[in-house]
Parts: sequence; C-alpha cells; structure tokens
Amino acid sequence: METTKKRTVITVNTTVNAPMEKVWKYFNFPEFITKWYYASDDWHAPMSKGDFKEGGKMTTRMEAKDKSMGFDFTVTFTKIKNNELVEYVMEDGRKVNIKFEQDGKGVKIVEAFEAEDQNPEEMQRAGWQAILDNFKKYAEQN
Repeated sequence: METTKKRTVITVNTTVNAPMEKVWKYFNFPEFITKWYYASDDWHAPMSKGDFKEGGKMTTRMEAKDKSMGFDFTVTFTKIKNNELVEYVMEDGRKVNIKFEQDGKGVKIVEAFEAEDQNPEEMQRAGWQAILDNFKKYAEQN
C-alpha cells in the first residue's frame, strides 16, 4: 500500500517594478537565472540549462563562491501558462507553484512550495524569500 505524506506549503512573494514580459523572461530562462538565483552574495549560480516547457527539465547549479559547497537544483515543469503560472516538481517529489500577476506598475510573484524535512520551515522561507528578493533587485536594475 502506498502512502503519501502531507507536506507543509510555504509561500513567499514580492512585487517587481518592471514590465511583465521582462519579469517572465528574467525569471524563467537560464541565461538570466545565473545572474540572480542565490540567497546571499557569497553564493552564485554558475550554470543553468534546460528546456522551459511543459515536460521539460531544468538544472541550475548553486554553489558557494569559495567552492566549499554546492548542489544542483533540478526540476521538471508540469504546467506553464505564459505570463501567469509556472508549476514544477523537484527531484525529491516536492511541488512548486509560481503565480505572476500584473499589479499596478509592477508584477506580483507568489511562490508556494512544499517544505522539506531537513531544515526548519522558517529557514526554508527565509532562503526562498532571499532568492526572490535577489530576483527583484536584479530585474529592477537591469
């Protein structure tokens, strides 16, 4: 008999003061992901590659700049609605839902993800929020 574990869903969000087309492109395409996908300035994303399409996979390498640690973050896209929604499943089976909504002069991004078991929920929320905040900074300055 197969059982499925009920996971806590954590939500983070931001509003980016930039046009939807720019936000969508910068958020979802590998050539831009490498410029913002990290939680602190002592980390970076030296590589991102894959197919941004339903059923496509994308892998982004996140590592400390001093090379003391790092990991690959691989996802499979399950649903994409242009300028509205991205859903994917991480390698460990956890699901992520990201909504994009025009909000006045900017774009509100709401990310909901299933928590993992190794780290406290608040640490996970803070990490994902830091990455999203880094995206906002990058998208508004470039």
